[in-house]
Amino acid sequence: MPATEVFGFDNFSRPGSEFNRLALKACGVKVQHLDARAASDVSVLPDADWLIDAAAMPSVLAGVDGRSSSRQLLEHNLGSTVNLLEYCKERKAGFMLLSTSRVYSIPPLAGMAVETDGAAFGPARGAEHPQGLSPAGISELFSTQAPVSLYGSTKIASEVLALEYGAAFGFPVWINRCGVMAGAGQFGHPEQGIFSFWIHSWLREAPLKYIGFAGNGCQVRDCMHPRDLIPLLNMQMTASGTKWPRVLNVGGGRANCMSLAQLSAWCAARFGSRAVAADPRPRPFDLPWVVMDHSLATQAWGWQPQTPLTAILDEIAEHAVAHPEWLEISRP
Repeated sequence: MPATEVFGFDNFSRPGSEFNRLALKACGVKVQHLDARAASDVSVLPDADWLIDAAAMPSVLAGVDGRSSSRQLLEHNLGSTVNLLEYCKERKAGFMLLSTSRVYSIPPLAGMAVETDGAAFGPARGAEHPQGLSPAGISELFSTQAPVSLYGSTKIASEVLALEYGAAFGFPVWINRCGVMAGAGQFGHPEQGIFSFWIHSWLREAPLKYIGFAGNGCQVRDCMHPRDLIPLLNMQMTASGTKWPRVLNVGGGRANCMSLAQLSAWCAARFGSRAVAADPRPRPFDLPWVVMDHSLATQAWGWQPQTPLTAILDEIAEHAVAHPEWLEISRP
């Protein structure tokens, strides 16, 4: 693939986001302050061949947690996408949306039959599961019927709009539904980077708590290193024709999943034991098992994550040791 020039923009509203500037500059990325919610800001962007939309308030509790309003959520997650799609229409740029696993319907996921080995939930063997749910994870066939949360609904709306804009105005569109991403330098916030938050908090003796699900920490998430997404994006940018699926699940999958209890055991082996509090009361939108089935991406593109979970955790731990201030920097 020929050399690629990368521009990045952010409104730098998230605590700690200013710290990304120098690191991105060192990688050759040109970064500028810009708010995607403002059409006038987006209009001054330079021409580009592709635009990657990662603009969102990345929390399923956004708009309902008392820290942000529902209108703010819509402006960030959906209004920004509309402005960026208008840019692609005018500049004839391709569009990529980094969507989310949270587009999938909450009731069947919350009510799925699970079993536990004492440390982690998994789909109950022998149970009848909804279409699109298997031991491999949640596939693109799983229902996206409401309720999916306000956050999830903004991402579904963005997906539909992107596909419609692409069809109406003749530019390529790709939708990549990403699971949890994790790696060194990710901010330690429980709703945006649970693996980073847990490891940094464990090392710094910051409070940790198992919430819901009897307070035992058996809830499971998969994770993927962001660099593993790059080969897929490159293939999509150079693809031609219409045979390719436009909506894909992209995540760590069954091989890269872990419960909070298992993550605690890993942290204890690395840093030493400590207590974790428990609050068995359920929290809105929490799910027992969210693992992305990336089989379609593997079949269509030969793609699968390359960085094993242990390497991701090691990378975060090394960063945590080197940056004792990280939790404070990224605290909302």
